[in-house]
Amino acid sequence: MSPALDYFSSTKPAPVQPQTENTTIPNCLGTTSDDETYYNARLDPANYSNGPLSSNSATRLRQMLARPGIVVAPGICDGISARCAIDAGFDCLYQSGAATTASRLGQPDLAIATLNDFVGAASMVCSIDPTMPVIADADTGFGGPTMVSRTVTQYAKAGVAALHIEDQVQTKRCGHLLGKQVVSRDEFITRVRAAVLARDAIPGDSDFVIIARTDSAQVLGMEEAIIRLQLAARAGADVCFIEGVRTKELLESTVAALAPKPVSHNVCLAALCISPADF
Repeated sequence: MSPALDYFSSTKPAPVQPQTENTTIPNCLGTTSDDETYYNARLDPANYSNGPLSSNSATRLRQMLARPGIVVAPGICDGISARCAIDAGFDCLYQSGAATTASRLGQPDLAIATLNDFVGAASMVCSIDPTMPVIADADTGFGGPTMVSRTVTQYAKAGVAALHIEDQVQTKRCGHLLGKQVVSRDEFITRVRAAVLARDAIPGDSDFVIIARTDSAQVLGMEEAIIRLQLAARAGADVCFIEGVRTKELLESTVAALAPKPVSHNVCLAALCISPADF
């Protein structure tokens, strides 16, 4: 029998409160100088920066992320919205958690949809064009580390190219709403590490992309949000997703602080997001 995956060994307990000005976070994004920094030579972005785009959706997404430009992924929730996005010429799709919950269940995004709901929706969307990268919302991973691992496995089997795991409490709410609560840094990084280990355990050298999302900017401030994403990158996240940035200037400074990691962000008409008119 294989040994159980160790989700905890590379994390250190830390308080939820923002760090003081004297706190130093190692510059570990994309380096191997720190023994606790995750590094997988096979998944180095340099390996995806040249050559024709792959027919494997996860590999294709890594290629898109490794090359110049912005990956624009419209939010979709069902077959018709996916078809519309494909017909409009987009080359990547984003399965929205809020929209999928509304479409499948007629309910608000308040931790009502289950893993099975999201996997069912993703499986159908991915079957429309198996070469099209689909990024899918995975909320908090639907439970503890073992459930996060199962979520990664189920999403990958459904044909999803990437998922994002967030740092809200299990009774989470839509990122565009007020009143959110987040878990400790340690719990968030444990989720990210569980997702990374689960991806690496998929047979056949999976290129599945792990996106770490933080909602802490609205709760604990921008400094804490950036620290959390730096730690997530150190734990192996391929992309950092910051929610709730309201200005173009703040987003630009966030991208600079997290470089060279790709940064994901919502651009929509919601009050807690940057508007398309800001670009």
